[in-house]
Amino acid sequence: MKHIVLTGGGTAGHVTPNIALIPRLQEMGYKISYIGSYEGIEKKLIEELGIPYYGISSGKLRRYFDLKNFSDPFRVIKGFGQARKLLKELKPDVVFSKGGFVTVPVVLAAKKRKIPAIIHESDMTPGLANKLCIPSAAKVCCNFPETVNSLPKEKAVLTGTPIRKELLHGDKEAARAFCGFTSHKPVLMIIGGSLGAASVNENVRKILPKLLEEFQVIHLCGKGKVDENLHGTSGYVQYEYIKKELPDLFALADVVISRAGANAICEISALHKPNLLIPLSAKASRGDQILNARSFERQGYSMVLEEEEITEETLLNSIKKLYAERQSYIDAMSSSTHMDSIRNITDLIDECAKH
Repeated sequence: MKHIVLTGGGTAGHVTPNIALIPRLQEMGYKISYIGSYEGIEKKLIEELGIPYYGISSGKLRRYFDLKNFSDPFRVIKGFGQARKLLKELKPDVVFSKGGFVTVPVVLAAKKRKIPAIIHESDMTPGLANKLCIPSAAKVCCNFPETVNSLPKEKAVLTGTPIRKELLHGDKEAARAFCGFTSHKPVLMIIGGSLGAASVNENVRKILPKLLEEFQVIHLCGKGKVDENLHGTSGYVQYEYIKKELPDLFALADVVISRAGANAICEISALHKPNLLIPLSAKASRGDQILNARSFERQGYSMVLEEEEITEETLLNSIKKLYAERQSYIDAMSSSTHMDSIRNITDLIDECAKH
């Protein structure tokens, strides 16, 4: 039986594409193991699927000054030793990495053990963890055509990002009952990402009374970001994180506000949901979300509002404009040829496993 080790963690965006691949890999007869961090979001998500999970030490590689910058390299070195030992025991045929800092020791250890490693970069430009992994990788999958040019020619493969199949089969009426909504008003869904988006949450709540005049609102606000004072507000529901009901909530949503992480926006466009993207600002990140958002804007899939441009007025006007022009976004997304990313990636995995 062929054996694959999946790795990726830190945020849901580094785990959900791996989860999307699992059913197809199982159909193909693969035994699957997962290497992640000790207590990252990936641990819970993977263990719920009954996949054997192994935690290793991992450090974050920061571009800014932090005292942890002195201790984290030792965590990475420790993680490399643990990953090497694990790969020796597990003897996988291939490793697939979705990114996040926990993957660096795993991909480096795979090279040391002569196990082919495939890495996946969802964003327009590779993140630091993937940049460190590229020299050790057999192939690098990417999501945007623009990314291919910034990768080694012999390694780059345009595959798209795997979308969880269950997202495409949501039940609108089940979501309406779950939220306690009526059918008389359109539904706006706000997604802050698995870690939440404090500034998006804050600005949405400022205009909530005006929003509720025209919309019912589903707010996925992130861990610890629920506002207790808003419990019981008619036409408004808030959740830290939703897993099982997410396909239903997407089916119910007429328009969506989201950060511009690549996995999130690929899921939204695959579902043809008119969307307003509020990318993480370049001050708070390496600017990848801005590049992702602008690419989708150019293709006519998304409207973009940068964090620095947000006021109560610009946010409210953007939402109203998005809803008024929603059909043009639906048409643009419907006419795009979405790649069969799951098949592209699993075929590549099979090819590398054979070699």
